[in-house]
Amino acid sequence: MINRYFSTPVPIAFAMFFCVLSYAQKKNADYKIHLLKTNETFTIDGKGDEATWQKAEPAKDFFMVLPMDDRKATQPSEVKMAYDHRQLYLLATFYKTPGNTYVVESLRRDFSFGGNDNFLLFMDPFNNQTTGFSFGANAYGAQWDGTMSNGGSIDLNWDSKWVSEVQNYEDKWVVEMAIPFKSIRYEKDVTEWGVNFSRLDLSTNEKSSWTPIPRQFPTASLAYTGTMVWDNPPPKQGLNYSIIPYVLGTVGNSSIEDITYDNEFKVGGDVKLGLTSSLNLDLTINPDFSQVEADRQVANLTRFELFFPERRQFFLENADLFANFGYDEIRPFFSRRIGLGVPIIGGARVSGNLNRNLRLGLMDMQTDKMDETGLPSQNFAVLSLQQKVFSRSNIGLMFVNKESLDYNSLTDDLKSEYTKFNRNLGLEYNLASADNKYNGKVFMLKSFGPDSSYNGIAQGAHLAYSSRKWNWRVQQEYISENFTSEVGFVPRNNYIKLEGSVGYLFLPASDKIVSHGPKYTGFYYFDPNMNSTDYVSIVGYALNFLDRSSLSVDVFNEYVQLLAPFDPTNTGKEELAAGTRHHWNGIYISYDSRPKNLFTYNLTSRLGRYFSGGYRTNINAELGYRFQPYVSLGARLSYNNLDLPQPWYTTDFWLVGTEADITFTNKLFWNTLFQYNEQSNNFGINSRLQWRYAPASDLFLVFNNNEQLSPLEGNLWSLTLKFTYWFNR
Repeated sequence: MINRYFSTPVPIAFAMFFCVLSYAQKKNADYKIHLLKTNETFTIDGKGDEATWQKAEPAKDFFMVLPMDDRKATQPSEVKMAYDHRQLYLLATFYKTPGNTYVVESLRRDFSFGGNDNFLLFMDPFNNQTTGFSFGANAYGAQWDGTMSNGGSIDLNWDSKWVSEVQNYEDKWVVEMAIPFKSIRYEKDVTEWGVNFSRLDLSTNEKSSWTPIPRQFPTASLAYTGTMVWDNPPPKQGLNYSIIPYVLGTVGNSSIEDITYDNEFKVGGDVKLGLTSSLNLDLTINPDFSQVEADRQVANLTRFELFFPERRQFFLENADLFANFGYDEIRPFFSRRIGLGVPIIGGARVSGNLNRNLRLGLMDMQTDKMDETGLPSQNFAVLSLQQKVFSRSNIGLMFVNKESLDYNSLTDDLKSEYTKFNRNLGLEYNLASADNKYNGKVFMLKSFGPDSSYNGIAQGAHLAYSSRKWNWRVQQEYISENFTSEVGFVPRNNYIKLEGSVGYLFLPASDKIVSHGPKYTGFYYFDPNMNSTDYVSIVGYALNFLDRSSLSVDVFNEYVQLLAPFDPTNTGKEELAAGTRHHWNGIYISYDSRPKNLFTYNLTSRLGRYFSGGYRTNINAELGYRFQPYVSLGARLSYNNLDLPQPWYTTDFWLVGTEADITFTNKLFWNTLFQYNEQSNNFGINSRLQWRYAPASDLFLVFNNNEQLSPLEGNLWSLTLKFTYWFNR
């Protein structure tokens, strides 16, 4: 149906152009570091006094990426690598001007890149310039690890078993790492991997890379990796398994109406089995996710469901195979639909590379029934295949199935409430040009259900370009009225969307401003007959300063035709009628302070008109102060004032979140988060003590308290003690 609005079918037109852009050789293949095998016993202490390090080949003479990418880095860096039959070793030395102080936020694992002096390693074991692993450390020894996908995206929720130590000196800092081969996945009998090294030095506001990378791209960009050359292929992993059991006890109580809380004792765990050096089997039995961080609350003044990211370990390795199909708001699979509020009996997942070019993701999860609600036991199955084509692009296939077991035994009332089955089948092509300047996607999804009301399609395509000065993107989406994705994230249906943006950067020869320039962004929604239902047009200007602070100002023009009744305050007041039209404009202002300061802040404001001729004033602030490296304090403040005609009148509410992050060492952490949401009349506390007593093995003590304020008063609290240990061979 969508194609009749375009002279050439959109997916075909995009695909034809994508193929032209897709093929070329890797840019920095000639930058090489050679690895030698060693029989020496290493002590990982950050001193680097083993004899192997005297013979190892250094990677040095780093290139500056920011503030300008046309010169060598002013702060010298040097990285050496070696290996034995069990582990990959790395020693990195980062020189600095004596007197320049180190900048770190805390000793917390998986630190924020922009707020710390840090070193990062990026590895592409399959040399596909798309997927890989990242390991790193900040200047006081906090660890960083994550899986890489989409040519440079990093998921820091993934944890693996490895060790590192850092030593600080007046003129340099040194990091030493040992990464077990069993903690990563790679293709056997291959002697060249993609690799790059990145350094951020906040005392000079300089980001640098071993290989040259254009300033518009992150140093994580796998299109610009060099080559790690082994003197022999990395060792075969042999039998590779990990058993990660847990024991958990929880006490708690609830005084909230209709919510009961029972004390519990649970035993369960995960098993990881390396089917090959590049393909992994994950099993989970009676899993528990109580160590997961609390979601950060947000004030919701939209008409649609909000998205919260997945943090549970079982779902994270090779998560891009399952989570990246489609777009942010057209996802056929969203793992948080499984097992939150419903017991999971068990699950299995096979993921990884079948060969250098073909990746597989296969998952099956089984949930228990809920007698109190009548929810039947359900099975969730997902199949994902991804075939590399050309230099960095790929073709993906996904099938998602949700099945309610014993559905026929349900009462008629429950049958009308729950679905017997829902299935999604999709195909997509992802473009990534060899130089990373072009990226794009074309996809099609089909949904199936017990009757025709579940049968629909979703389709989208985009093409984007980024150079040192220019960037632009065009995107198109279509979702039919009956498209249904019960295991996905699709907040709205029955629309056509056209989206576009274009921006330009000036790069002045200035000792204060790195870049500045204008940008236009537009989102335009139509019904299937191409009648306009929503649009937002934004024209803005941004300035990026040498000290890494930034300022942006945007003017917007917005139009909404309500497709359903809507309370503009989202607080349960009277609703505006469906079909009513609303048009307003306003301004956004945002400022980020420089990260080098002990006190950092981000200020944003939205000022302008709102629904029904009213006004909305929104002020947000994120404040932080650190007593480095042990204590990091933060606060998030959000104030909304809605000045509307009767019957809403004036509505204002606060959202306040304060956080204390105390890192006694890089293995002992205590984090406490307080959140107050006046819009939902809720106050919550999440306090978590974590002791990483061995690599990837933890003891957690977690306290949660949720207070419902007037008029729905009540309290729910729990205290959980959890012990995990990572056995592996």
